[in-house]
Amino acid sequence: MSAFDLSTIPKLATEFEDLSAKHIIEHGLKQFGDSLAISFSGAEDVVLIDLASRSGLPFRVFTLDTGRLHPQTYRYLEVVRKHYAIDIEVCTPDSAALTALTTQKGMFSFYADGHQECCGIRKVGPLREKLATLDAWITGQRADQSPGTRADVPFIQQDNGFGSDANPLVKYNPLSQWTSARVWGYIRENKVPYNELHEQGFVSLGCEPCTRPVLPNQHEREGRWWWEEATQKECGLHSINIEPIE
Repeated sequence: MSAFDLSTIPKLATEFEDLSAKHIIEHGLKQFGDSLAISFSGAEDVVLIDLASRSGLPFRVFTLDTGRLHPQTYRYLEVVRKHYAIDIEVCTPDSAALTALTTQKGMFSFYADGHQECCGIRKVGPLREKLATLDAWITGQRADQSPGTRADVPFIQQDNGFGSDANPLVKYNPLSQWTSARVWGYIRENKVPYNELHEQGFVSLGCEPCTRPVLPNQHEREGRWWWEEATQKECGLHSINIEPIE
């Protein structure tokens, strides 16, 4: 951990309410430098990349390749890489754990026993490994994405889901108070590249078997793990919103 006083986080969370998302990102980049990275997968995250690119400061980006993403998503990663002339650090699942799961339970066990085990291997494991090398990360979480789990997402927090008091991790959520309309307004106004799946009714994007388009007036998270209870739709990447990860 760089010379960062964790006790200042509550004060910063309040101060950030009066700052733009770009200024919050710049705070993280200046404070943590190369020991901070932006998590990238969807529309909110590309806004983070666009804002970071406008800061003029160097920044890192990583993404989780679960092996089950839509073909359009893989193409989109390449579009973003070229558009911003950046490296995207790709994190992949542990092959032994993945082989054991698919051998013993097949490719679609999550429909029967819940998505947590599969997400644990394909997402949480690779993320934990990446975050163990960082002091801070930036996410595109918005408070309105899930009324059951993200309503109180702060602009900055100590992430005890993946960090600990011994090895603290700071988490920035610069878009906490943005709405989906604001995200898309920014994307259109600034000609930011977006995943072509959004033109097919997909709002919240994840793995192909677990993501589907939403109907008019449905909440965006209803397209994720639609066979499960609606208010607990977290894959484990942000389980600090529900309870600490053991």
